[in-house]
Amino acid sequence: MDLWPKLSKKKGYKGRLGNMRGRLTTLIVLKGNVRSSRFEFKVSSLGELVAWGSGGQKFKYMKDNLSYRLEQRRFGKSRFGQNVQNPVHTCKKTTIKALFWGPRKALETPDTDRSLGHFTLTGSGLEGDSTSLGKPQIVFVSAVSSILEVPLAEWDGCNLDSTGPEKFNPFLSHGFLSSLEESGSAVKETGWIPQHIIARDEHKNILGVVPLYLKSHSYGEYVFDHAWADAYYSYGSRYYPKLQCCVPFTPVTGQRFLLRDTPYKDQVFDILVSAMKDLTAKVLMATLFRYMLCLFVGFWILLIPFYASFDEFLMDMKQNKRRSIRQDRKKISAQNLTMKRLRGDEITFLLVPLDSAYTFGARHWDTFYQFYRNTTENKWGSAYLTRNFFHDMGSKLGDNVLLVVAEEGDKLVAGALNLIGGDTLFGRLWGCLPGAYYPSLHFEACYYQAIEAAIELNLDTVEAGAQGEHKVQRGYMPVPTYSCHYIADEGFRKVIEDFLVRETAQVKLVMKLMHESGPFKEATE
Repeated sequence: MDLWPKLSKKKGYKGRLGNMRGRLTTLIVLKGNVRSSRFEFKVSSLGELVAWGSGGQKFKYMKDNLSYRLEQRRFGKSRFGQNVQNPVHTCKKTTIKALFWGPRKALETPDTDRSLGHFTLTGSGLEGDSTSLGKPQIVFVSAVSSILEVPLAEWDGCNLDSTGPEKFNPFLSHGFLSSLEESGSAVKETGWIPQHIIARDEHKNILGVVPLYLKSHSYGEYVFDHAWADAYYSYGSRYYPKLQCCVPFTPVTGQRFLLRDTPYKDQVFDILVSAMKDLTAKVLMATLFRYMLCLFVGFWILLIPFYASFDEFLMDMKQNKRRSIRQDRKKISAQNLTMKRLRGDEITFLLVPLDSAYTFGARHWDTFYQFYRNTTENKWGSAYLTRNFFHDMGSKLGDNVLLVVAEEGDKLVAGALNLIGGDTLFGRLWGCLPGAYYPSLHFEACYYQAIEAAIELNLDTVEAGAQGEHKVQRGYMPVPTYSCHYIADEGFRKVIEDFLVRETAQVKLVMKLMHESGPFKEATE
């Protein structure tokens, strides 16, 4: 059954798209209201959404970095036999959060437990394993549609074995990834279909897991491969859907193949890679991603292995940078702001005044969610995470969550979310009250408080995420990050490879210039 899109009738190229469905495509979560004229539509092979109005006017939603704009086309006579003169129907540029190509039946979520084959382990690595009993061991590989189908203890065992306790990554924990799914943040409706790969032996023990998603867009992943998708569409090929091995909405480094520490884990790794390529072929993907693509200037980290205090950290900086940071911090107390660092059960309720007494009131996470939405709206971003995500994640990760908050009297005015790993403090999200402005508060909450916390917790590194050259002056220096890409199309594989060679040279040059002009004394550098 065809469902008809509707466009608002306004002068100029302004208006909004409503939700649309058709036989050839499904567009999910479009912004705007639905009202006025009806249009029939279809999708061309080049990724254009073409609509005809009841008056015969033709419109195209042209692909523009996975956003679409409406272009007016005029015809002397419509397909309905009506004459048309200068029709004006327009649409605002809008963001498509999920776009699945192909017949409607292809949009169905894959089977809950899809077999990707079985493999035989060989070699001397089995001899030291008591479970093999001298026999070849079989590894069964499958894809599951939710991390909830994998026991928490077994997933986290793979995560911990892959890094060791000293390098524990909370973003790859069962608690974090399941919070994304259960809260509706990384699910089919938002263009993320979980397809996690699981390797089991014949005793059903899990030997390795891979967090994997079938994606219909490139949002929320910090890979920035829109230009690659544009190139595909320019030549009449489709780039989406794609398989991506990553942590949704999270620019952090770390392992993506999570393996139990067995004598044959190298073989399990090879098996999982082979299974991912087979899965790519089965669903006719253009591309498969693993790890994170190197951003323009890499990620920002601060190494703090020997500092006993924040002042000691400052002494390694150039005098003008040290003075600037101290001036930033003085502004906080001058504005009557109080900074607090909360962990675990401390991040539950706020104390709010009620007459002359205090009572438990609004939850911290509800308030922080308001901060988060304020940040995304001010920066023209998308609120990928739902309110429930923060509640779920906070309750599951416990003391691995560090929430930095700023209070003005009894009022919570800003906050910064961090996660604590084995040897690293990961800075993630920041926000403040709508309309609020407190000079230097962003630097204090996100950077200086993180440094102090890492020193107190005896952590080696603060990882401040992607982008933001202003971080350099606060002691955070860029480092390269790496990724692995499997491009099924041999022609495009060569083109992209050539591009990455040139981009790598540019990234190295930019990083070299940043380090040369960094805030630390030469002896420290």
